[in-house]
Amino acid sequence: MIDLDTIVSLCKRRGFIFQSSEIYGGLGSAWDYGPLGVELKRNIKNLWWRDNVHLRDDMVGLDAAITMHPKVWEASGHVGHFADPFTGCGDCGRYYRADHTASAVVESKWYQAVKKALAGPSGQKDPEKAVCNWAQSDGKKLAPNLPWVKNPNEPAGPLLDLLAKSAPLHACPSCGGRLSDPRPANLMLHTLLGPVEQTALKVYLRPETAQGIFVNFVNVAQSTRKKLPFGIAQVGKAFRNEITPGNFTFRTREFEQMEIEYFCMPGTDEEWHQRWIDERFAWYPKYGIRKENLRQREHAKDELAHYAKRTVDIEYLFPMGWSELEGIANRTDYDLKQHAQFSGQRLTYFDEEKKVHIVPYVIEPSGGADRATLAFLVDAYTEEQVRGEKRVSLRFHPEIAPIKIAVLPLLRNRPDVVETAHRVCDDLRRTWMSVYDDTAAIGRLYRRQDEVGTPFCVTVDVQTVGDKEKGETDDQKVTVRERDSMEQIRVPIADLPSCMRECMDGRWAEAKRRHPAQPVKE
Repeated sequence: MIDLDTIVSLCKRRGFIFQSSEIYGGLGSAWDYGPLGVELKRNIKNLWWRDNVHLRDDMVGLDAAITMHPKVWEASGHVGHFADPFTGCGDCGRYYRADHTASAVVESKWYQAVKKALAGPSGQKDPEKAVCNWAQSDGKKLAPNLPWVKNPNEPAGPLLDLLAKSAPLHACPSCGGRLSDPRPANLMLHTLLGPVEQTALKVYLRPETAQGIFVNFVNVAQSTRKKLPFGIAQVGKAFRNEITPGNFTFRTREFEQMEIEYFCMPGTDEEWHQRWIDERFAWYPKYGIRKENLRQREHAKDELAHYAKRTVDIEYLFPMGWSELEGIANRTDYDLKQHAQFSGQRLTYFDEEKKVHIVPYVIEPSGGADRATLAFLVDAYTEEQVRGEKRVSLRFHPEIAPIKIAVLPLLRNRPDVVETAHRVCDDLRRTWMSVYDDTAAIGRLYRRQDEVGTPFCVTVDVQTVGDKEKGETDDQKVTVRERDSMEQIRVPIADLPSCMRECMDGRWAEAKRRHPAQPVKE
């Protein structure tokens, strides 16, 4: 598995993701999607919307406001329950989620350094002396506030016992300092609506998109005349005042959700829940995520949200370990009943056959667009040796790739070659995201497109346009190169749209059978 720093470096270098406000030193956990990143993320969102809304008869969409009436969040339970326990370091001032500190310590640089020191020859011979030596050398830089570093006379026995048992240390992952007792912290961000602060209305930036769907349930049901079961989908921004944001775009305070609230008859909820678990688990491999990097995790009863009957997470093997990619929850009828109680409005579905009002149960598949983007990036990253040199490529599914086709002139000093390449690119971009590039030699251009995940390159050369001086006629053909295999075929310009459509559908082998192969020169 590739490390996260490599992905972060690639994202900045190639224009996928930048640190927000970088010229001012940046803002913690805030990221800006660059030219390629915005295309990649948009493709993921569009595919999600197409597969879950456009290709289904039982789904419709919604785009609710970010700021809503404050009572929405009282009814949903967010004001009273949406909090995480946090702890702080009295020495360095950093804060952590209390339930994440143990794993953060184990992953910290100073903890790993102590383990390494103990695994060495001196550590095997005299563990306590090895700890003391580490404390007075590397320990001063890595964990200056760890008791055994601050006080050389502190017995190392307790530390050794904890390390031997792999028991959690109640210490700061950053500096080794003492942590405070856990206390709750509300995760909702708020702002004021109104020109005068004293009379302005305090509202929350929504921590999830789901509540906008619930409060519009009757509006949507009546206007669309949908019968149960049916779902409402929404893609939009959400905000959470995370205690310990981090791991690049995995955990941020501003993020984008892709959520569905699927309304069904009580008694059918468990069946629909399992169907949505299966459908969502199959969606990611469909677009390139390797199955071995995905798993399902059932929530234990003591970790279920206050509204949930059952929840299953789809987890992905990120560089920092297995972590949630999407959650599918059975929310029962909790939300509709809560909003009906707080608003005084009837939020029910009228069954025409039975002539009764029903409060539907709700199944919620909830994924993050940012986490999905990160997962597709990590999973696509590939390194290999080609003729003694490292080749980096992002093996995106064609529908995910930010650029579908790159058109490259073999000779940029030949006006007829350049003109033909521009014409070919203009024709292709009517259907696919295509770019023209002549800023380097052809081999370097191929590597550049490999690194940003472009599945196909189209090269216009002298043979395409002919050479009058040498008496060579044009063949009006271009070379099409496939990213993963680096194989090349020669295709008539007139046949290029149909050939590219075939290639985008994953039928490269068929395209090879119909068009002559070219020798690979890279």
